[in-house]
Amino acid sequence: MTESKLSLDGQVAVVTGGGGGIGRGIALALAAAGAHVTVGDIVPERCEETAGAITALGQDALPYPVDVMDSDQVRAMVAATDERFGRLDILVNNAGGVSGRPFLEQSERSWRRHIEINLVSMLAATSAAVPIMIRGGRGGSIINVTSIEGSRAAPNFAVYAACKAGMISFTRTMALELSQHGIRSNAIAPDHTITPGNMGNRSGPVDESAWIQRPPETIDAMNRIIPLLREGDVEECGDAAVFLASRMSSYVTGTVLPVDGGTWASSGWVRGRDGKWTLNEGLSFGG
Repeated sequence: MTESKLSLDGQVAVVTGGGGGIGRGIALALAAAGAHVTVGDIVPERCEETAGAITALGQDALPYPVDVMDSDQVRAMVAATDERFGRLDILVNNAGGVSGRPFLEQSERSWRRHIEINLVSMLAATSAAVPIMIRGGRGGSIINVTSIEGSRAAPNFAVYAACKAGMISFTRTMALELSQHGIRSNAIAPDHTITPGNMGNRSGPVDESAWIQRPPETIDAMNRIIPLLREGDVEECGDAAVFLASRMSSYVTGTVLPVDGGTWASSGWVRGRDGKWTLNEGLSFGG
């Protein structure tokens, strides 16, 4: 293994939802590896802030405010990237959103919004980006940010999980359809990750000082459902994205990489308060 295989020097990436949370973590990680990055986000202040952080890393950045539920805006963002940099090597379809409620209490308007932001945005960005990758003749890497909810039942998140499952299927199909062009298609599947949205900072600039403060017992309960005993950091999603974008994964395509601390593997098993593995707080197995 050589460090140079992780280098993205001279490459150009587009990251949707790149202004905060997992998208920001990925955008900064790609920049740290040498890529220039278009930061697409619906919040202009977040676009600018992340772009500034990329510039501070020595890479060029294009902040691009975009509502990914508008396919024309998505296509315009990709076109602006091509005009600015003259190439496109990496596409990260990260933008998404969710509102939790039982399916029978969810309106059709809500269904459609979930589908537009989580699924259609990926289709629009991919259809716009791939011809530029093919024109360049250098191959490329598509990285879709799905969720482990796309691979399991998800009560109160039925439509969101269905969209994420669709992302996984699309990822694998693109791996086949685009293979002749040297374009690889993979996905990462996070679970519990500390992001501004999860901490109550869903709009405006990222401001950690305004994040909700969870009581210790809530943090403990959360950590015990994660085998690695802590929530993920957006930088860890960024590291996974750099691997999938780089020559280090040159023979990897059509895969879904969980970045979840082991929650997909645990499949409902959690640590009880006594530290032993359990399916509920009253039934423990082993040590």
